[in-house]
Amino acid sequence: MTLLDHLALMSAFDAIAVSLLLLSWLGISWRIEHPAKGRKSVTSLMAEYRRDWMSEFVTRDNRIFDATLVASLRQGTSFFASTCILAIGGVLALVGNTAPLRGVAEEFTSSAAPAFVWQLKLMFVALFLTNAFLKFVWAHRVFGYCSVVMGSVPNDPEHPLARPRARQAAELNIRAAVNYNRGLQSMYFALGTLAWLMGPVPLLIAIAVVVWLLWSREFASIPRDVLESERREP
Repeated sequence: MTLLDHLALMSAFDAIAVSLLLLSWLGISWRIEHPAKGRKSVTSLMAEYRRDWMSEFVTRDNRIFDATLVASLRQGTSFFASTCILAIGGVLALVGNTAPLRGVAEEFTSSAAPAFVWQLKLMFVALFLTNAFLKFVWAHRVFGYCSVVMGSVPNDPEHPLARPRARQAAELNIRAAVNYNRGLQSMYFALGTLAWLMGPVPLLIAIAVVVWLLWSREFASIPRDVLESERREP
């Protein structure tokens, strides 16, 4: 069978569900990074705190605390990158042998499907995990750039390079965090995509749940309210 013959095994409902999956993934990411002025996301609020951090960093005599913070951020990206590698390996193992998965899934769907259908669905999971891995690796590297630029900030706050370098470090820190968040979002959608194994309707439900989780944590969570209220105080 040709690739087109294989793709013909998927229903139009599956195609609609996958299209909504990709649109939701791109759409929620864009909204988080470009929020409305009246309702900032946690990501945009944290960007302001990161700039404040680097502003305070210039005047701090002992900078071990700041170095420890950056090291902690890099450890987080390393952990999730390693987790993605393990998950990708597990998914690819299932792609090579779909029989166990097919037996479990068919108990829920009560319908038989060729191996290609299960492999295609698993490949979408693997693609999300791969994207997450690449984002985490890049975030780890940019946090490294940030630490180097922080090390180049002169100890004298009045030095002409002190504040420009600190601003550069802040922007690098923000870009690393953006990629870190994108990696987490891809992991959320990878988990949601697993619902496709039970059919397009469970996938649509999973998409709605993932989008709601991401939106609520960025725009309607208690930590978000705390971050915003603290910034409003004189």
